[in-house]
Amino acid sequence: MKNKETIGILQFGCAKNLVDMELMLGLLVKNGYKYSLDIEDDSINTFIVNTCSFIYDAEAESVKAIMELIARKKRVILTGCLVQKHKEDLPKLLPEIKNYIGVCEYDKIIDALENKDYINISETPEYCYREDINREQITVGSSSYIKIAEGCFYNCGYCVIPKLRGSYKSRKIENIVEEAKNLANKGVSEIILIAQDTTSYGLDLYKKPMLANLLKELNKIENLGWIRVMYAYPTNFDDELMDAINSLDKVVKYVDIPLQHSNIEVLKRMKRPAIDYRKFISKLRKKIKNVSIRTTFITGYPGETEEEYQDLYNFVRDMKFDRVGVFAYSREKNTYAYDLKPQIRKNIKIKRRNQLMKLQKQISLENNKKYVGKSVPCIIEQIGSDGTIIARSFKDAPEVDGLVYIKTKEYINPGDILDVKINKVTSYDMYGVI
Repeated sequence: MKNKETIGILQFGCAKNLVDMELMLGLLVKNGYKYSLDIEDDSINTFIVNTCSFIYDAEAESVKAIMELIARKKRVILTGCLVQKHKEDLPKLLPEIKNYIGVCEYDKIIDALENKDYINISETPEYCYREDINREQITVGSSSYIKIAEGCFYNCGYCVIPKLRGSYKSRKIENIVEEAKNLANKGVSEIILIAQDTTSYGLDLYKKPMLANLLKELNKIENLGWIRVMYAYPTNFDDELMDAINSLDKVVKYVDIPLQHSNIEVLKRMKRPAIDYRKFISKLRKKIKNVSIRTTFITGYPGETEEEYQDLYNFVRDMKFDRVGVFAYSREKNTYAYDLKPQIRKNIKIKRRNQLMKLQKQISLENNKKYVGKSVPCIIEQIGSDGTIIARSFKDAPEVDGLVYIKTKEYINPGDILDVKINKVTSYDMYGVI
């Protein structure tokens, strides 16, 4: 097949959005196109911009990049959550752009490329994962994400994602296992399972939670090193899943479970599970030996009182999580929380966020100090030309968590999973030798 033009790629947003881009790139390659991640290459005339619209700041980042490409007189094809969210307004606001595809129309990317004017954005998104597309992995390192489901059963008060991604849709176990085998055969050492909510996996397809079963099947893949689970949700995090994570040797003892708040009344206003998270975290730690827990919280959700915030502060102080991210509430149209009152002033939201992050920085340092003098399993990410070796420990996911910097005289390769003796730590990173 004759090669066609090289297409520039600009990717924003979460790992789930990244997988959509990799599927689109698979279609590009299949149809004779080349692609480049070098957005400064002025010889490239056409760019695909996969946008994010989770919060205002994410939208602003996408819009800035789009405007820069327009200023450079480039042809832009827009896709992703920003397009889905503003499907009525964007074509009017950006008349220079003639091609738009929604989040569920990612498989129409070739139609968008080969037609001067092409708009395909579903009114009611229903995502369908194309199992026949060979993904083009663009992540750096020896890890790869696998999207096990798309959409969401829930309607959290602050979140617009269900309106952009549709109802929950699980992939079949056999298809996920096949993809994991193919990635392992290509040299991927770690697969990272993602979805809007991984713990609901299987409810639609098998009529019961099946994440534990999926982990058992993936654990059988011989040349796979690690399996990591992200984006868990408290409701379906049952004993069977805890036991599977604890007992399966390839599943890292790491739980990413966004809790968003601790106060029962705030959780109710958020339309989140109003459960006792102290008991839940205690059970997680009891059932999964040496588990590392990552979570996220929101400060300044509408109506959050000083007392409710203090409840959250005390919760973070007492639970001593390994990894924490904190976001100041972002008011999003078409969400339940948009019209809730009172809205909290921006300076208060940010102040509370900063206080929590300051607290967590000290907690993270104390947690990391426990590993000094001990050997910790790590996956090798990069080996620099100057000999610098960058890795991640079992308790660190790509991009959002810390790194391990290694010195060694041994011959090692990216993707190797090795024990590293830790001799120095900071709040977020560790240093060690092999």
